Amino acid sequence: MITFLSGGTETAALIQGFRQIMYDREIAVVANTAGDLQVSGGHFAPDIDTAIFLFAGILDTGRWWGIKGDTYTTHTYLPKVGGGEPFPIGDRARAVQIARAGLLSRGLSLTEAVEAQCRSLSIGAAILPVTDGDAAIFIDTGTGLLPLSVYWMTADPATEVREVLRAAPEPPAVTEDVRAVIEASDAVVIGPASPVRCILPILDCDGMRDLLGDKFVVAVSPFSGDACPNPKDAALMYAAGEAATAPAVSRLYGDLVDLFVQDVNDPDEVKGSLRLETRLLHRRQAESLAWDIMAVIRQAIYSSNNTLSVLR
Repeated sequence: MITFLSGGTETAALIQGFRQIMYDREIAVVANTAGDLQVSGGHFAPDIDTAIFLFAGILDTGRWWGIKGDTYTTHTYLPKVGGGEPFPIGDRARAVQIARAGLLSRGLSLTEAVEAQCRSLSIGAAILPVTDGDAAIFIDTGTGLLPLSVYWMTADPATEVREVLRAAPEPPAVTEDVRAVIEASDAVVIGPASPVRCILPILDCDGMRDLLGDKFVVAVSPFSGDACPNPKDAALMYAAGEAATAPAVSRLYGDLVDLFVQDVNDPDEVKGSLRLETRLLHRRQAESLAWDIMAVIRQAIYSSNNTLSVLR
C-alpha cells in the first residue's frame, strides 16, 4: 500500500497517475483539513472532496477540483433571496457537503462521515482526514484574519500575508485510522502541493512526524524553478520564513524525507534529490512520474528484504 499526504490540485493529478499502475484498494489518501469550514450549511472540505471526487470518477480533471459538468444554480440564486457565499460551490458538490454536515450533526466523527460517503460512492481507496480535531488555519493579512480557503479562493494575489495562524492552541492529533494506514503502508508520498497551505498542516498534526520516521518517504517539490510560482503560494512561503523554491521545501519537510524529487528544469539544487519531469499537464506525464517514483520505492523495499506487491 502507498499512502499519499494530499492537498491541492497537484497531488490529485499525481494520484491519478498512480491509479494507472495500482489498484485503488492499494492506495490511501491522508487529506489536509486546514481549509475546512462551514459554507451555507454544508461542510466544505476541499482536499477531502477532491479525493472523493477523484476516486468516484466524477472529478473535473480540467481544473482538478469540483465535479465535472456541475451546475451553480443554488450559488447564483442565493443573492436573490438575501444570501451569499464567499466563493462558488457547485450544486452536486454542495449535496456532498450538506450530506457530510448532516452526518457530523448526528455525532459521527469526520473520519466516520467521510467513510460513509466513500461507501455510498463505492470508492475502493482509503480516504482519511488527517485529524478529527480542529486543524483550521487563518491568514493574518494585516487588516484582519481570513480562513485559509477564503484567502486562497477570494483574496487578491497581492494581499499581504503577515502570519499563518492555527485556530486551536495546540496541534490536533492524527486519527487512529491514519496511524494504522501509515503503519501498514510500504511507503508514503508527499504530493507536489502548496507546502504551507496543504502539507505542513498535515505534518504538524500531533504524532505525524513520528509516524513518518519509520517509513520510506518520498516528497515531490511543487516548484520547478523555471516557472513563476503562484503568488499566494509565494506569500505563504515567505510567511513561513522561506522563498518559494525546492530547497526551501526540502528544509521545511526536514529529515523525515528519504527521497526528494525535483523537476529536471529546476535551476536550484537540493543535495541528493532525484531529478524527474514533474510537470503534470496530462495523464501520460502523471503516469510516467508514478512509474519512476514506484521504481524507487520498490528498490527501497527490496533492499530492506521486503516485498511490494502492488503493481498489476
